[in-house]
Parts: sequence; C-alpha cells; structure tokens
Amino acid sequence: MSGAQERPLRADAARNRARLLDVATEVFTTRGVGVPTEEIARAAGVGVGTLFRHFPTKEALLEAVMVRRLEAIAARTARLAAGSEPAEAFLACFRLVIDRSAGRNEFAQALAAAGVDAHAALQESSTAIRAQLAELLTGAQQAGAVRPDLGLPELIALMVGTTTAMEHLGADPVARERIFEVVFDGMRPR
Repeated sequence: MSGAQERPLRADAARNRARLLDVATEVFTTRGVGVPTEEIARAAGVGVGTLFRHFPTKEALLEAVMVRRLEAIAARTARLAAGSEPAEAFLACFRLVIDRSAGRNEFAQALAAAGVDAHAALQESSTAIRAQLAELLTGAQQAGAVRPDLGLPELIALMVGTTTAMEHLGADPVARERIFEVVFDGMRPR
C-alpha cells in the first residue's frame, strides 16, 4: 500500500475536489464538455493548479464526473427500492435514470476521442445499476404493474431511446411528461 492516492485527502483538499466535481457536473451538463478547465477552476473558486492536482487531464475530470453521476444514480435507486412499493420504485427509477443521463453521450464521446475507455471506468457503477434495475423490474412485474415479457436488455434499450428522445425535446416539461406517459403505457401489461 503506497502512493498519495491511497491516503485520505485533507479536509480542505476533499472540499476542493468535491466543489470541482459539483461545478464541473453543472457546467459540462448545461454548457457541454467543450468548456475549458480554466473556467471550471474559476467557477469553483480554485486555481487551475488545484484542479490539475486532483484531475491531471480534462478527460480525468470528465471521467470522474461520469463516475460520480452513476454512483449517485445507484445510491438513489437503492433508496427508491428500499422505500417504495415495487411499481412506484420502478417508475421513479426509470425517470431518475433518464433525468440524470443528460449529456452522457457527449461525455462518452469526448472520452473516446481522447482514447479513454469510459465503459471500463464506469463498469462497477454500471453493474450495480443494472442489478438494481433487474430487481426493480422483477418486483414491478410481480406486482402486475409491468408486462412480464419485458426483459432487462429491452428495458435498457427503452431507457437509452427515451434519453435520446428527451435530449431532442429539450426543456419542454409538458412534452417530456408526454414521452414518459407513452413509454410507461407501453410497459404496462395488456
């Protein structure tokens, strides 16, 4: 066990890292991944040297933002599964994944262009989310709220398609809700 990465961060360094991730998540999601790292550092109230101590490249920052987003989805999904009835938890999780996936393709494309394997970096969080989705799907099916012939691969394909549809719609809340209603109607038993 060696190296600075294995030691816990000092409190101020941990705060700076968390602040950088918060700001980067907001900026990259709302303005795109083309925003320079200098702007991220400035918006976070730290110097660019501090940013590069935590994230040596812009790609490392993008990867950390993606991992953090997936970990947040996994944690929220686990809370939904534990605290709601099966059908409600399933539909809330579906919405959560769609809402939190904004900009994900742009992040993945930027990482791929830089030669970073985003799938490998996100493997652990993705596996946890897939397992939770499978559990929620089974629970909703057993409760009679979701058609029994819907499998996990189809569910994930529906989520990817719905995320793309939402990106095309933009911020129109009425249209977004209509898309959710159509998808949810399609998942109900006949």
